[in-house]
Amino acid sequence: MDLRKRINFHWQLFIPLALTLCIVFGIILWYQYKREADYRAEILTSQLDLINRRVLRAYENDQGLRPFNAFIASYFEGSEFESVRITVYSDLGQLQYSLNVPLPFEVTNEDIVKVVDTGGDSKRLVIRNHDGTSHDYYMLSSAMSPDGRVKVISGIPYNEAVDDAINIDDTVWLVIGGCLLVTLIVTFYFTRMLSRNVTLLKDFTYRAVSGGTFTGMDKFPKNELGDISREIVTLYRDRVAAIEQIKKERKVAMHAFEEKARVTRQMTNNINHEIKTPVGIIRGYLESILNDPEMDDETRTRFLQRMLSNVERLTNLLNDISTMTRLENGSDKIAVTKVDMYDLLFQIECDIEANHLAGDLTFSFDLPLNCFVSGNPGLLQGMICGLIRNSAMYSGGTSIGFRLISENDRFYVFAFYDDGTGVGEEHLPHLFERFYRVDTGRSRKQGGTGLGLPIVKSTVTNHGGTISVHNRVSGGLEFIFSLPKYTASES
Repeated sequence: MDLRKRINFHWQLFIPLALTLCIVFGIILWYQYKREADYRAEILTSQLDLINRRVLRAYENDQGLRPFNAFIASYFEGSEFESVRITVYSDLGQLQYSLNVPLPFEVTNEDIVKVVDTGGDSKRLVIRNHDGTSHDYYMLSSAMSPDGRVKVISGIPYNEAVDDAINIDDTVWLVIGGCLLVTLIVTFYFTRMLSRNVTLLKDFTYRAVSGGTFTGMDKFPKNELGDISREIVTLYRDRVAAIEQIKKERKVAMHAFEEKARVTRQMTNNINHEIKTPVGIIRGYLESILNDPEMDDETRTRFLQRMLSNVERLTNLLNDISTMTRLENGSDKIAVTKVDMYDLLFQIECDIEANHLAGDLTFSFDLPLNCFVSGNPGLLQGMICGLIRNSAMYSGGTSIGFRLISENDRFYVFAFYDDGTGVGEEHLPHLFERFYRVDTGRSRKQGGTGLGLPIVKSTVTNHGGTISVHNRVSGGLEFIFSLPKYTASES
């Protein structure tokens, strides 16, 4: 069933409560009304009983009834007992005394109009009159003397005054109705307050299911139910936000995974392409030597030297691939220690002439003493040598240098530069891409693997730094990179 077609929770709460209050009110009012009516009737009949007892007492004391009747007439003048009748019969039904018209000795069932039970030995009867007077009905009370020889019957006309004395005023019903109406209004108000949380939560649920926006957060009452409702809405919103965040993170992770797979495929294709070239050259030279047994020694030697050159190129390529794989897949396993950059550059400067790493370029560095970074000595040395080798192969300059630019609490910022020709601005964003070559023919001729600068960037990033490259105003390239400082807490 559609939630919107159900009976409103407010009415579900109000109607049973209102019916319960009406029933309880009705039972209490009916009981009180009956009790009040019987009490009023008992007051009237108690007066008649009192008259009967006084008459019987006078009979027992042989006193005359005329003085008593005169007192009764004067005492009840102007009240509902003004027309009271008192009749005395013997046990045989003979009339002995009567004040006003005598009342009947016996009352038949046909004469009884109403019986008022006041508890006691006798019932108060309202009978039809047979004496032809203007009063049609009487309210009677009777009593017998202790010796059973005299019966006293007293009664008053059942007129409007008596009826008003017995029955409750109709205005009482207006008061009762007003009180009941006020009670229902108050009940309606408080049930509406209690159901307000449910109504707002239902609206929140409907909007949450339909994808709408719930704006009634501030409408919840400031009580325990309101606090719980606000907590429910807040938890739902936090959950939705968390799900959205998870979706975004998953999307980013999937994008990163797909990008990594794409790069891996691209790298695999590039590696296959790069390996095929030297392998194809070596195979060609081997086939030429094998197919020509009469080849002269000079040609054979030249072919073997070219094969050796391509074997070295293939070896360098495999070494660079191994280094890239190590950096990408085992960055969290790289051993980090205290590295003295001044001492590292000094050793590289001393080795350059021996291994002819810089070619015809001159190398210099400008670093302060006690310049300690947190890193892997072997990787950092390989990175700097990679920059030197790249400049020696492609810069076309005469000198290269290494210097400290700036520092802060966490990092040193270094610069590696040359005074060569630089590269076109369109090539700068791609220099750190794997197997990217500014001049393909020239690069292959000089034996580059296309992984030198990507290895440099991976080394810096795996140490927690950043690297960038730009053309110098005076000519050549300048690489700016940062490395973390070594702190005593790392020892």
